[in-house]
Amino acid sequence: MSLEIDLGPAAQKFRDELREWLEVNRPEGLQEVDGEGAGAGDQPGMAEWTQKLYDAGYMCVSWPKEFGGRGLSGIEVAVLNEEFAKAGVPRVTRGMGEWLVGPSIIVWGTDEQKAHFLPRIIDGTDRYCQGFSEPDAGSDLAGLKTKGVIDGDEVIITGQKVWTSGAQAANMMFCLARTDPDAPKHKGISYILTPMERENGESNGFELRPIKQPTGGSHFTETFITEARAPLFNVIGGLNNGWRVTMTTLGNERGGNATTQHVQYTKQFWDAVELAKQYGKSHDPVVRQQLAWAFSHVEIMRFNGLKTLSEVVAKKEPGPGASINKMFWSEYAQRFAEIIMNIRGADSMVMPDGPDGSYAPDKWQTNFLSTRSVTIWGGTAQVQRNIVGERVLGLPKEPDSEAAKKAKAEEAVR
Repeated sequence: MSLEIDLGPAAQKFRDELREWLEVNRPEGLQEVDGEGAGAGDQPGMAEWTQKLYDAGYMCVSWPKEFGGRGLSGIEVAVLNEEFAKAGVPRVTRGMGEWLVGPSIIVWGTDEQKAHFLPRIIDGTDRYCQGFSEPDAGSDLAGLKTKGVIDGDEVIITGQKVWTSGAQAANMMFCLARTDPDAPKHKGISYILTPMERENGESNGFELRPIKQPTGGSHFTETFITEARAPLFNVIGGLNNGWRVTMTTLGNERGGNATTQHVQYTKQFWDAVELAKQYGKSHDPVVRQQLAWAFSHVEIMRFNGLKTLSEVVAKKEPGPGASINKMFWSEYAQRFAEIIMNIRGADSMVMPDGPDGSYAPDKWQTNFLSTRSVTIWGGTAQVQRNIVGERVLGLPKEPDSEAAKKAKAEEAVR
């Protein structure tokens, strides 16, 4: 088992209090449910558990108390996540609203915006999806083409987004749109909190086309936006300043879970050890070497999380070092999924039937299929390597491709 780290008397006191609360309030029947997974809210008992967490103040716990959170330190958040994992209960959050939108509003929003939007995230009124990636603007996010046209005290948004995770369960999108087409591509972008429905319940110009995944689910969509309207009040950070706000959001996306990233992989690792025993492969030298590799990498995640904790305590903003974490866990997750498939052998190729007769991959097959994309979303591994090379190691920029040179020439002419 992992070496326990003494995080100090305050953290231990919080851990003891949390264990007592979980002992009394721990729900039954939700041990295998991911609190943020697709369809989690439909699980029996999940709504009651979510309400109990909200009533106890366990939503948006890292936000400052003045904004409705509990003001927990990074160490306390790590302890909380660890204890929920040990208790085998879902650590329900407000998803992207809690860990992407909220922190960006806290940094860039006006007092009026904070007072309006943050409580709506905490109580679950506003459920967010991310409107960043486009068909021609994924890794080159600043190349986005979605337009935002100012009309009085509103902005009218038209364009197309893709890989919109959780869109079917959301009623708000934090959307990037180009509000100044004459500015350089990193300028003239605005960060707009856009309602997906009008007050009468009709769509606010949004058409969602679910994208079928290899797992059989459709967690994300292709999103078409036609003259969606949002008040100028919903522009965070001011008009044409969206790129700076976006950097705060992406810093939280790529590094925000580093302190507790190891928790899910630790559990997954020990499940894999039991799996190897079940298949009679625990004495296979190749399998043992692979499991040793996995264990060491999960421990590296854990200690890297402790390093991140020290930066959180020092109140450092997420920086380019978050790219290191994104590369590490995503590439680990892919390789580990392959190891599991090899341990199971031919059983990995057989999918059980679903209730409607369609195929229904089990948890290990789902893990393998879903991890194929983790080195792409949230910033591709290739782009993260460039960020680390240039902004962490101080290496010269990668030579421009011919397409990039052409784009720069055209921008210079404009």
